[in-house]
Amino acid sequence: MFANLRFQVGLLALLQGLLLTNNVTLIAVNGLAGLQLADNKLLATLPVTGYVLGGAVWSMPAAAFMRRYGRRAGYTAGSLVAICGAVLAWHAMVVGSLALLCAATFVAGLYNAFGASLRFAAADAADAWRPDFRARAMSLVLTGGIAGGVLGPEISTWSREWLPTRFAGTYLTLVAFALASLLLAQLLRLPAGTQASRATEARPLSAILRQPVCWVAIATAALAYGVMNLLMVATPLAMEVCSHPYAAAAFVIQWHVVGMFAPGLFTGALIGRFGALPVIAAGCLLMLGCVAIALSGVELTHFLWALVLLGVGWNFMYTGASTLLTGAYRPSEKNKVQGFMDGCVFATMISSSAASGALLFVNGWSILNLLSLPFVLAALAAVVWLGARTGWAHGRAVAAGAGLSG
Repeated sequence: MFANLRFQVGLLALLQGLLLTNNVTLIAVNGLAGLQLADNKLLATLPVTGYVLGGAVWSMPAAAFMRRYGRRAGYTAGSLVAICGAVLAWHAMVVGSLALLCAATFVAGLYNAFGASLRFAAADAADAWRPDFRARAMSLVLTGGIAGGVLGPEISTWSREWLPTRFAGTYLTLVAFALASLLLAQLLRLPAGTQASRATEARPLSAILRQPVCWVAIATAALAYGVMNLLMVATPLAMEVCSHPYAAAAFVIQWHVVGMFAPGLFTGALIGRFGALPVIAAGCLLMLGCVAIALSGVELTHFLWALVLLGVGWNFMYTGASTLLTGAYRPSEKNKVQGFMDGCVFATMISSSAASGALLFVNGWSILNLLSLPFVLAALAAVVWLGARTGWAHGRAVAAGAGLSG
């Protein structure tokens, strides 16, 4: 039974790796592709916003689809749409249309909407076969993103000049990764909910969200992603302004993504030992460290270490918040609550990605970093408040597989 769980978690980690290869490649090139196509340079990050907006719009429908047809069907549909989005983005670059590129990234956002639930699919598998493995299963699936950190920037570096139109080849290479995702999804055999789980009465979403554990988990996940996205999207543009070569920016993004996902090898164990709340708080402190380094200079090493700390901080906050959320709902409520969390995350990312380029070019890199501070401090304050209210070991029971919502 545990061998089957490990196999399914491994498959989910591979799917996460392919998803993040797609995402990181898009992050590396979307802003620069937008800069190439846009007459008004303040609109350079709109293709990034299109991708995030697609994820936000499709998050709840994707959750409803998977509730009815299952995770495998959802990941299959997402992979097929990713192929269409990649081809459309290639065509947009060939014809030189910023609007069409934004439409292509919006379409591809459906792939992200489905893929965002991969960590929750691991939690479902653990709940069925080994509940005490829940936090580690979610954390291990997120480690699949290391592949994105390694492959994404490399792909963007060699493929951006592959075809006569700059960046067109990069978008076309994403078709191969979506095809691989499509094939791997067919091997998934995730357990269906038990009859008892399906029979459990589902509460209205508003009632679930009134639980402090629930809204703190959602808020910290959304703020973690928003701050991370705000600074990450702006980094290649800021490095170009500071006269760093593209290869240096790709190198920084590469290590940033490694920082995001490599801690997944031990974040689950930390949550199991200390609880989700202390891990989230540690993530907030790491993000504050990121801002401190970014404000200290604009050399390559400043960008590198700031983005590494940003990635690790995001991992602690996002994994901790996702684990915390699993104790706030009943089995019959999981899809809508998970979909709502992902919708909030994508909505926050829309604002941060849309504002990132404009804030950078109008105010500069230092002010952009300072603007992120209130959001990190708000997340830290929410966690401290919940810890004082429920006890700092609250999330330890969730990590051990105990449902806390009743």
